[in-house]
Amino acid sequence: MTKKFNGKIELDIRDSQPDWDAFLDPEAPRDAPNVLVILYDDTGCAAWSPYGGRIRMPTLERLAKNGLTYSQWHTTAICSATRSTFLTGRNHHHNGFGTVADMASGFPGYSGHIPPENATLATVLRNAGWSTFWVGKNHNVPVDSLDIGASRRHWPLGLGYDRFYGFLGGETNQWYPELIEDNHFVEQPAQPEQGYHFSKDIADKAIGFIRDSKQSRPQKPWYLWYCPGANHAPHHAPQEYIDKYQGQFDDGYEAYRDWVLARMIDKGVLPKGTALTPANPMEDGSFVAGDRVRPWASLSYDEKRLFSRMAEVYAGLSEYTDVQTGRVIDYLEESGQLDNTLVLYCADNGASGEGSPNGSVNENRFFNGYPDDIQDNLAMSDKLGSPDTYNHYPTGWAAAFSTPYRMFKRYAQYAGGTADPMVIHWPKGFKARGEIRHQYHHCTDVVATILDCCGVGMPEVVDGVKQSPLDGVSMRYSFDAADAPTRKQTQYYEMLSARGIWHRGWKAAAERGPSLGKGGFDQDRWQLFHTDTDRAEAHDLAAEQPEKLKELQALWLEEAKKNHVLPLNDYGAADMAALEYRAPVPAAGRFVYYPDTCEVTEAAAAHTLGVSFKILAEVEFTRDTQGVIVAQGSRFGGYTLFVKDGRLHFVYNFLGIAPEQRLSAPAPTPGRHIVGVAFEKESVSAKMEALGTMTLHIDDQTLAGAAFRTQCGHYALSGEGLAVGRDSGDPVSSAYPCGFAFRGGRVLKVVYDVADDAYVDLERRMAARLARE
Repeated sequence: MTKKFNGKIELDIRDSQPDWDAFLDPEAPRDAPNVLVILYDDTGCAAWSPYGGRIRMPTLERLAKNGLTYSQWHTTAICSATRSTFLTGRNHHHNGFGTVADMASGFPGYSGHIPPENATLATVLRNAGWSTFWVGKNHNVPVDSLDIGASRRHWPLGLGYDRFYGFLGGETNQWYPELIEDNHFVEQPAQPEQGYHFSKDIADKAIGFIRDSKQSRPQKPWYLWYCPGANHAPHHAPQEYIDKYQGQFDDGYEAYRDWVLARMIDKGVLPKGTALTPANPMEDGSFVAGDRVRPWASLSYDEKRLFSRMAEVYAGLSEYTDVQTGRVIDYLEESGQLDNTLVLYCADNGASGEGSPNGSVNENRFFNGYPDDIQDNLAMSDKLGSPDTYNHYPTGWAAAFSTPYRMFKRYAQYAGGTADPMVIHWPKGFKARGEIRHQYHHCTDVVATILDCCGVGMPEVVDGVKQSPLDGVSMRYSFDAADAPTRKQTQYYEMLSARGIWHRGWKAAAERGPSLGKGGFDQDRWQLFHTDTDRAEAHDLAAEQPEKLKELQALWLEEAKKNHVLPLNDYGAADMAALEYRAPVPAAGRFVYYPDTCEVTEAAAAHTLGVSFKILAEVEFTRDTQGVIVAQGSRFGGYTLFVKDGRLHFVYNFLGIAPEQRLSAPAPTPGRHIVGVAFEKESVSAKMEALGTMTLHIDDQTLAGAAFRTQCGHYALSGEGLAVGRDSGDPVSSAYPCGFAFRGGRVLKVVYDVADDAYVDLERRMAARLARE
């Protein structure tokens, strides 16, 4: 039936049928599996019980008993880079993640921006009919896109995920995390004293995401990327889990290496005859001193007690997180989903050596180039794992948990940095149960494996962009074929100038530690290992087979050129920090901030690290004024300007080292006033402290002043940004509780002036540029 209206012919709706199929979600292949990828941080193969380690992992043991354990699965040696390969299936430099997101620079392989020709697994699976979720750690948002005003196209939802809950940076306080839900900041749902811990929180959220999806679309499969904050520092764990390991590491890290190697061989993870490499396997001068291992016998009684306790806390965090992860597995079993869920349970790099030879009660010292003090650490030994510490074990335990290999996290040329646990569980997908697989594989193979198991091909074009080929190979061939030859042929490695390459059972490695800061790459000594017969990479065959070594060196260079690895960069911490992204300084050198807004991330905030600065706030005071005017950082490093008990206070908490540096004066009379501080930097010490004078001001009067030291590196790697009218996250000062929101008055605005140092920095950069030209 038709009708005329204003001279036009209109189609009667009763004559047509809507084509809903054109708008509905695509259908996944029949009987398509769910996919659960569990990715821990900073864990070597020798830590966990299924591989022979002392850390009990009941959930992982359960999955390994009914699945497959891989003994030669490898990563890039650092978190952001490895995670980028889980996102796209391409090599990490090809993704722009030649290093961690925080250290991104303008070179293609190090930009921190995944190019459009490397579409993500989530995008491909979502287009094929899967729901896509991500909980926990991210660390793949470019550092220039972390703030709330930035584009979200590189945030999880912009990378193909339907839902996200977690944190964006490299680490977070497990008791006071920075939390993002989907595309916005959210407050944590409870406090530590109410039983809050990040590992428990993300388990709750993961179960909720799956339940919500199944509620309305029960037949739709899902893909969940589950990324705990564990086992990255800070090692925060409930006390009852820490106490479970009391005394279990008292024999020390060298004895642990001997003990666990025998266990790994007995379990079949390593072949008989596998050698143990030295705890300090590299020549002096080829690595930074902070990565050295102190012999256990050289430690004092108190040091041994402290170092053992640090390992106990790490173990407690790992097991507690595994138990929380087990709640997700339990839910899948109870709901009938586990048998057809492809589960990959793994870690992103070797055990971390970022705790220095003495360990640390505040890992933020490492990121500020400030040496740890053993006496400070000893004084906090009873509080390790609690909200009062930001702890990390010493390098000796990194070597132990990466047994039998050389070195640990960041050392991409050795298996100590790259050999990681991987358990695959999929009852409906393969018949093998409780077996070990020895095929050589790499994190680039994860995406290819998942797509293969899901019956989904990698599209040639995604969102109008021609796609680059996947760099990985599917591991599915190995599921029911224990003796199948390895299908991986070649894998290059590079991280912070540490270089290596594996090719058909041979490994070449340059003996140079990461971030060495000396250049001269052509002078590096290369080593050669036959990993088919020498899994520990213990026997250097370079002198015996120089032609094989030359072949691999040439192959490394070929792979480096192809994957945007060049130019190499081995800058030390200070030079690396100079390359990091920072918000451009306005022409006037001033930043202005207002209350009732999200916190401003460190990279986007006014830069007050290692420079002179002024912070001035316009505030309306009353007789009842209390609370934080402005704050940035936490108890482990930061500053805060606040009013309490009728006084105006400024506290600079230098890396959590007592006492807090403080200036104080009577609060101004009721009315509108300008209050704030000025720091005049005079020098920078060998310990990377900016030394100078801090003064406290009310209107045009200077009311207090003293010598202060301020930080040069970071207030925090993740979260703890600049907040006006409150202290977000963990409080900077012990003088007030969480939040301590401003009340009894009004903060109008806060102005930061960094002009003098900003201009000096620009002059230095221009001088350097002219010198190069």
